Amino acid sequence: IGHPEIFPLLLTAKTQEIFNCRPDEDITEENCFKCIKKEDIIQDLKTRAKTSDFHPLKKVILEYPGEELLLVFDPEFQYGQNFYIVASEEAKENFLKSLVTAEEGEETEEENKEETLEVHKPWVSLGSEKEVEEESVKERDTKIKYKISRVRRKFGAPISFTDKNASDDKDSYAECTAYQDDTFSIKMLERDVGVQIVPKLRETSTQTKWTYPKNASTQYFPRQLSDEAKAENLSSETLKEFLTGVHLRMEIALQQNEIMNVFFDDWKALAEDQEEGKPDVYLKAYQSFTDVQYLKNRTISCVRWHPTIYGIIALSARQQPSYEEQVNLSNKSLLHQSVILLWSFFDPICLQLVLKAPEDICCFQFSPSDPNIIAGGCVDGQVVLWDISKHEEKLLSAKPVADEIIDSSEDEPRAAAPSPMQIQQSSTEPTLVRHCAASSTPYSHTKPTTDVQWLPCNSEDNQKGGTSEKRDENNLQLVTCSPDCSILFWDIPSIEHREKFLFEKIKEDKRSHLPLDVPDTDEDLDLSWKPLIKINLRERDTNTEYGPTRISLRELQYRYKPPGKAKSLSALRAPIKEKPYTEMSASSSKNLEVLENISTDFFVGNEDGEIVYSKWKKKIDTNSAKPHSQKYALHTETINTLQKSPFFKDIFLSIGGQKFAIWKEGFTNGPILQSSCSAGRYTAGQWSLTRPGVFFIGRDNGNIDIWDLLKKTHEPSHFQNICKSIITFISPSSASEDKHFLAVSDNLGVLHILEICQTLCHPSSNEHANILDYFEREVKYLKYCEQEFNEYQKFQ
Repeated sequence: IGHPEIFPLLLTAKTQEIFNCRPDEDITEENCFKCIKKEDIIQDLKTRAKTSDFHPLKKVILEYPGEELLLVFDPEFQYGQNFYIVASEEAKENFLKSLVTAEEGEETEEENKEETLEVHKPWVSLGSEKEVEEESVKERDTKIKYKISRVRRKFGAPISFTDKNASDDKDSYAECTAYQDDTFSIKMLERDVGVQIVPKLRETSTQTKWTYPKNASTQYFPRQLSDEAKAENLSSETLKEFLTGVHLRMEIALQQNEIMNVFFDDWKALAEDQEEGKPDVYLKAYQSFTDVQYLKNRTISCVRWHPTIYGIIALSARQQPSYEEQVNLSNKSLLHQSVILLWSFFDPICLQLVLKAPEDICCFQFSPSDPNIIAGGCVDGQVVLWDISKHEEKLLSAKPVADEIIDSSEDEPRAAAPSPMQIQQSSTEPTLVRHCAASSTPYSHTKPTTDVQWLPCNSEDNQKGGTSEKRDENNLQLVTCSPDCSILFWDIPSIEHREKFLFEKIKEDKRSHLPLDVPDTDEDLDLSWKPLIKINLRERDTNTEYGPTRISLRELQYRYKPPGKAKSLSALRAPIKEKPYTEMSASSSKNLEVLENISTDFFVGNEDGEIVYSKWKKKIDTNSAKPHSQKYALHTETINTLQKSPFFKDIFLSIGGQKFAIWKEGFTNGPILQSSCSAGRYTAGQWSLTRPGVFFIGRDNGNIDIWDLLKKTHEPSHFQNICKSIITFISPSSASEDKHFLAVSDNLGVLHILEICQTLCHPSSNEHANILDYFEREVKYLKYCEQEFNEYQKFQ
């Protein structure tokens, strides 16, 4: 009030560090102002956009005529904030002049005080000169003087040394005999002594005794006593005396184990020295995303980076239902929204796109050939497709708001800054995108679709997935798996089919008069999208079921040729009595065509923590289609990660429960590397995209374990806490040679974007060859152990 040229401003700690205006360091109450260049403030508006602290005064800053703005520190909050800006040159000069006059007045006061202090008072002795005299050093003993002389003529004469026995001449040898010194017999009444406690040192040596060699044997099988011998030993007096003697000691030992942990290492529990500096291996917080409307009380199930557009990241979320809600799915609220959210680095407040789904999404993937196509798996087993090609320009044009204001020419009228209400409306009303295709419910998975993998497109087909209606070959482009013991291979519907599906869905919404923010209650239409191949992971001979949660296949191009001619679109809409796919199980061999020049090996991780290595190719010479499977029971809980190394096509990483393991395709003896059982659970993991020997593992306590096989193979080389909740997904991204990010999500609905340090990004020299050599050595070692064990079994 009364100062229209003063604008209060709240500066956060990050902004204070950027502009070097930190209180009590850069500026103080005495020196409370700082001139900041207008260009630096505009650059901050470009970089941080709406998150910049100068954004509320953006218009005032742009209209300021001078080159430097005066920023004043307000510690007493006279104008309501911790800083304020002087927005006129006249007020700026008046403020600086007032500070100069105040400093001159303080200097005159100090000079007057110094003049008054020049008048000294007379010194009065209080006895301190006696203490100084007592502590001074005085020489009590007279000094001994020695005078050494030599004849003048011997100066400069040559010197010759000879050997002589000292006992021959009495004067040439003087013996200094020991005598009692009276100085040490004087009793001292008071003495200043300093004592330093040091440990005693003792030298010891040990020599083992050499004994003559002798043969030794180990009992392998336990000795079995008869019932009479057991009864005799239990009733013997010797056993009773032994139990009576050790009873008290055993009770004390059990009490000590309950009171304290005797195996606890106190040295490892000591805090490390924090003054050594920041470690060279770290993950730096870059950004974080969350949304109150879509992510409140939900857990993030999957995170993917856009393959081609920098700064775009997508995530899906699902509820955390209780056991009763999982059993009775009809209790789901109609206001529940199942979506995939797309964010941009340049506008972290506003959502770019919201992809609507019929049910909660467990997993999704961008198509590698056409990133505008997104495939996702729902909790009810459906497979859903989205086409965001119409919104690609919006994702490409995501820029900070400050860039749009500064880049406008001076002649054109500038648009007014958006009000807070407009910003809130734009952030709460993102673009909704409907799914363009969904699988038919009777032919989808009966349990949640837990993994989606894209297969490489054949060069003869359209790279966007669209093919003609009269095609006679279907390109296998999508693979899904579910705990219902099935693996489904899908073909992407044509563009005409997707447009017709979207048109029918919009027409159905208009007919039911449902608003856009409430999901449909009737999603069970005949969608005419069915799988082409179904692999049944049930062994009918042993009645064994493998419920896959993760799948990993080789990336090779192949084709599947169904029998007969292709059906028209009208025929696809007609009701189908037979199964539209070819089912492969332990005894199915009908309607199966030969697949040539393909790799049919695949790894599967199931709900019981087992890794299944199998082949699904049908044998030609027999009628049996039973796949050859080999099971490894290593993990104790559900497999949450099964990923192939980006540098080695036959190396896989599996994570589940309290262990992780690294596998090699074709090596059936087991994992080539497995971790020890950890205290907590491993919940997610990913290989590094730039270093062959580095991978990241998320834990249930919010930590990220960084494993570097070049440094350590028995424990992580570094770990860092990211959040206080369970980490649900990890996704790395290599934006450029200098920028590498790691997306980490938790079960509280927060997505953390971390910048990976240079040590974890740039591989060392010959790292690829060293890691490959390490894997080969492990394989040779395991083969050698198996060979030795087999030879040992022969002699048993």
